[in-house]
Amino acid sequence: AGLAGTGVTPHTLRHTAITWAMQTGKANAWELAGFFGVSPETMQRVYAHHHPDFQKDALRAVSAGGRKL
Repeated sequence: AGLAGTGVTPHTLRHTAITWAMQTGKANAWELAGFFGVSPETMQRVYAHHHPDFQKDALRAVSAGGRKL
């Protein structure tokens, strides 16, 4: 595929595709796990932080400073 000697492997391409898909924010980790054949646990552990909404609710709770949301 023209990648010989580049250090790019199928794993690298898959990892990049999953990362880019998460960064779009257009699908949740559960859907992407099924699409890419990755366990939901792996999606959460390895890729979740790439999603634009990652820990959004936790940040809102901390930012509220004890006020009701």
